[in-house]
Amino acid sequence: MNVHQQTPRQAYSGYHLRDVPAEDAELTHVGPGTPCGEYMRRFWQPVCLSQELTDLPHAVRILGEDLVAFRDKSGDVGVLHRHCSHRGTSLEYGIVAEHGIRCCYHGWLFDIDGTILETPGETPGSRLRESFRHGAYPAREYEGLVFAYMGPPDEEPEFPMFDTYFLTDNKLVPYSCHYSCSWLQVHENFVDPIHAVFLHTRLTGTQFTDAWHDLPATEFVEKDAGLYYITTRQVGDRVWVRTNHIMLPNFGQVAALWEAVEKEKFFNRASVTRWSVPIDDTNSWIFGYRHFNDVVDTAGIGKEEECGVDSVDFLGQTGNRPYEERQREPGDWDALVGQRPIAIHAKEHLGTTDRGVAMWRRILREGIRGEARFAGKPATWGYAGDPIHTYTHDTCLDIPANGMKGAEQMAYLAGIGREVLDCIFSGDAYEGAERKGHVEKRLRDLRDRYRG
Repeated sequence: MNVHQQTPRQAYSGYHLRDVPAEDAELTHVGPGTPCGEYMRRFWQPVCLSQELTDLPHAVRILGEDLVAFRDKSGDVGVLHRHCSHRGTSLEYGIVAEHGIRCCYHGWLFDIDGTILETPGETPGSRLRESFRHGAYPAREYEGLVFAYMGPPDEEPEFPMFDTYFLTDNKLVPYSCHYSCSWLQVHENFVDPIHAVFLHTRLTGTQFTDAWHDLPATEFVEKDAGLYYITTRQVGDRVWVRTNHIMLPNFGQVAALWEAVEKEKFFNRASVTRWSVPIDDTNSWIFGYRHFNDVVDTAGIGKEEECGVDSVDFLGQTGNRPYEERQREPGDWDALVGQRPIAIHAKEHLGTTDRGVAMWRRILREGIRGEARFAGKPATWGYAGDPIHTYTHDTCLDIPANGMKGAEQMAYLAGIGREVLDCIFSGDAYEGAERKGHVEKRLRDLRDRYRG
């Protein structure tokens, strides 16, 4: 009997459900020449932490390419193809020089832009080194992360700067986390707010705060090259509105980790800025910044000293815990890596809680294909010259519970959430403190209107 004739509701149907279809290659394959890989190469990507560049070279693999990153003795950072152009020896065993890096095998010296500075074994007057260049990518350090641009040289965008880098008394602490799976399922976690109710709160204990326990009213909004979720909850006599914001192709921000809704708050900003960066098709890095300030972590729970290489200060973000502990209290790492090395979309059964995931896959596919609104857009999405506005926030308004229940209450809360995000969008013409002040005034007016 043809297995495809079996009913999906048949009990003990494992025999008929053994087939594992192919992954969605357009969204998950990232090597040179692949649609997603070529798209991602048009953006600046983090490749390692600055602290990994010591007096020795650092081997990295990004987008299916084997590279070596280093800081030469003059302080310049290079990101080169890993294998020497002479005979292919890995430059991870090279010698960092005053300018560039020298191959350990025959002493060839490569500058950070791929210029061959010396070929010491060649005869005097040899012009071999002038006849070609070694593979190299533009590199830049910012606040402890090393970025590279791996796309066509004539399409190199400006280096993007985000508004949350410049918040008052805000310290950016770089970190990374290795995931043994496709970058896409890691990034989709951004737009799955409902997992926080179950994975992080109800099922094996509270990993953040009890305020996450109740299912929120959830909305998703597309704007420019971004997707936003809005979750709205009634927590005692306050309404808590939270938004996470992700942008093409692999950037995102997370609002407060330990939000307790203990007081009124207006447009409190991100606690995490991060990128989901493919190593290859089945491995990825999260590179990012933890934001340390008194606004997003009023209780002082975060720990700077726990942030670094394959380490961050909140539970479940790496596979470094003992296996039994991860089984008893799984975190994001376990849930995401557990979806297979590449999640098989054809075997999923998406529900209403997965709207954000479905929307993000569509937006990403449109971006890769250069369709409609995304065609010809630069990697800074039109914000060149000014910090890029981001919209991740927590807002807690003193709006008492009104006795509504069920669907009526969810509709009421969703309406508040949409209005809060509209208040934030209304500040787009302003920058910095002026934007914050404008948005806060609009939010106070909104609160007063709901309180009557």
